[in-house]
Amino acid sequence: MKKIIVTLLLLSVSLFAQLSNQYITKDFLNKNIPIVDVRTPGEWRETGLLKGAIPIMFFDQRGNYDARKFLQELNKKVDTTKPFALICHTGSRTSMIAPWLAKEFGYKVINLQGGMEYATKGLHIPTVPYKY
Repeated sequence: MKKIIVTLLLLSVSLFAQLSNQYITKDFLNKNIPIVDVRTPGEWRETGLLKGAIPIMFFDQRGNYDARKFLQELNKKVDTTKPFALICHTGSRTSMIAPWLAKEFGYKVINLQGGMEYATKGLHIPTVPYKY
């Protein structure tokens, strides 16, 4: 019986999981979907953040990560029952993190392809200084 319940729970999580990959646009920014910036504090200081972005580092500058700490911060700062987006420098990190969040936790995650590189250099979206 326990196996059946666990199987049904896992199936229900994957049914509700949603992952989309898209490039950021100015229209997307107007939708007020929370954007989580998973880059490092050094990157935030160097380039700034998109206005309203929520800085929560996933990988440190050496490539190490603390998934539990990231999830604690994410769940504290973002309503994960609603869609939210992830952004990094070029989209490489978020292309690993977003599917994991969608599959393992059933989150509705939008992976912003091209990352800050595309947003700032391609679309010339202004940034705000990182103040922490």
